[in-house]
Amino acid sequence: MSEINEGLEINEVAEPVAEEKIAVAHVVRVLKETSAKAEDDFDWDAFEGTKSGSSNASKKEMADMYDNTLSILQEKEVVDGRVISMNKREVVVDIGYKSDGIVSVNEFRYNPALKIGDKVEVYVETLEDKKGQLTLSHKKARAMRSWDRVNAALESDEIITGFIKCRTKGGMIVDVFGIEAFLPGSQIDVKPIRDYDIYVNKTMEFKVVKINHEFRNVVVSHKALIEAELEQQKKDIISKLEKGQVLEGTVKNITSYGVFIDLGGVDGLIHITDLSWGRVAHPNEIVQLDQKINVVILDFDDDKKRIALGLKQLSSHPWDNLSAELKVGDVVKGKVVVMADYGAFIEIAPGVEGLIHVSEMSWSQHLRSAQDFLKVSDEVEATILTLDRDERKMSLGIKQMKNDPWDKIEAKYAIGSNHIARVRNFTNFGVFVEIEEGVDGLIHISDLSWTKKIKHPSEFTSIGAEVDVQVLDIDKENRRLSLGHKQLEENPWDVFETIFTVDSVHEGTVIDLFDKGAVISLPYGVEGFATPRHLVKEDGSNVNMDEKLEFKVIEFSKSAKRIILSHSRVYEDAKKSEETAKKKATAKQTQKGMKTLKETVEKTTLGDISELAALRTQMEEKEKRD
Repeated sequence: MSEINEGLEINEVAEPVAEEKIAVAHVVRVLKETSAKAEDDFDWDAFEGTKSGSSNASKKEMADMYDNTLSILQEKEVVDGRVISMNKREVVVDIGYKSDGIVSVNEFRYNPALKIGDKVEVYVETLEDKKGQLTLSHKKARAMRSWDRVNAALESDEIITGFIKCRTKGGMIVDVFGIEAFLPGSQIDVKPIRDYDIYVNKTMEFKVVKINHEFRNVVVSHKALIEAELEQQKKDIISKLEKGQVLEGTVKNITSYGVFIDLGGVDGLIHITDLSWGRVAHPNEIVQLDQKINVVILDFDDDKKRIALGLKQLSSHPWDNLSAELKVGDVVKGKVVVMADYGAFIEIAPGVEGLIHVSEMSWSQHLRSAQDFLKVSDEVEATILTLDRDERKMSLGIKQMKNDPWDKIEAKYAIGSNHIARVRNFTNFGVFVEIEEGVDGLIHISDLSWTKKIKHPSEFTSIGAEVDVQVLDIDKENRRLSLGHKQLEENPWDVFETIFTVDSVHEGTVIDLFDKGAVISLPYGVEGFATPRHLVKEDGSNVNMDEKLEFKVIEFSKSAKRIILSHSRVYEDAKKSEETAKKKATAKQTQKGMKTLKETVEKTTLGDISELAALRTQMEEKEKRD
């Protein structure tokens, strides 16, 4: 029997199935154990006296005994096995069959902690291939049971293990029970993840959070596990929070309006105004991501879900360190940190600011924007106008760094002196100009021209233009000069008075025509006015725009600078003159006839009297007709 066993052992070893002959060794071991047991129980006396039939019966009995030690298996089913050996390429699994199965180690990549003795599930592909080897697959076994296990994990809220295979758009692909599940980037951790690649080829624990049966999609989350753990930590931390408490935290996120701090499971916000006593353009000027800093709790809501934190409160206020010797009237240096239409904020020390109102930027009374004088980052010197240490407020001025031009206004801009000014603004009644910064004046619309009728100053000049002016009056109290432009020339109305006398006729051009009359341009740049009834031509029609005609002066006012004209009077007066001359000629002829008649009467007889009387009557009737 031992020879048979040895022969079997030699034959089995000579034809190894596996590379390292592990399966063969197992078969040999089983055969040895069976043969040894059979030898101990064998009845040699009976053997010697038995016939061949009796020997066949014993062999069959021995075969049945061997078969009973093996599991009953069928192909295409999933069974549980035990890892009995493993190397870099293969894993040997015992499923209780007459031979062990070999599975590629790649099918266990998701489980790097696999070790000898672990229980694994395998799929029986063939009980015996061409080489007589049992063929198993762990991957197929997982795939057949995966959907049942995934659904069960979702229902029971079970924590499962998965292997992160690769990165994809928006997250990661995770091998869970042989199924490719999706791990969104937002579900990897409670804090934002900036580098997904560090998680590839790692095994992590997850929870199944969503299954789409129609498309067979599975979504898992690692964040859910962390949140559950942090929730308890959060409750412990929140229960101990107090205003004024100083804690250490980690910068979790930076936004334009503030910084989120992780206090160990609880998030708090440092608003940008609580980062520094000075001006902060963006929080990243003060802190960086993942930086550990100390913060103080300023406030929180009733549920302690919103926690307001402060960083600047950990240091004393800069106003408390301001020199006690600083007083109103002192000159300070600073930098413009904020601009507004109404003024500029100047930082004279970190966290200590003063306001320069736009009215304190220039001696000018002309309304302007602060941006006309300063811009952010400008270095300036200013005078302290007010200082309130309790309210931590300070007002400054820069115009005080220059002499006030109104202190000696009478000497520099005496009445009657001529200057050049720049137009700053218009109103309906005049032009505001600036002779120099801080010295403003008004040219009334009536003082723009001696001759032109100006309806609006924009007809005469433009914003920003230079204009010659003469000082007419000084209002020092209101810091305003009364100026004139026409006064730079002689008053032409003294001359016009001798030219445009009443009843004088001049050629004029209609330059403006409206319901109440027309404006007529006359020689020497002067203008006159005619009412509608004086604009009727001799043929009964009205005058037209730009038409040149003769006009008679019917009124002249030097004080009001007014000339009233009439075109109708030109031909009407001419006609009257003609009629008057004709009447004078007729009267003269009649007078001459009467004289002749008288002389004739004296020489005629009575017979001629009747004839002369008839002649007289005829002449009188003719005179009446004329």
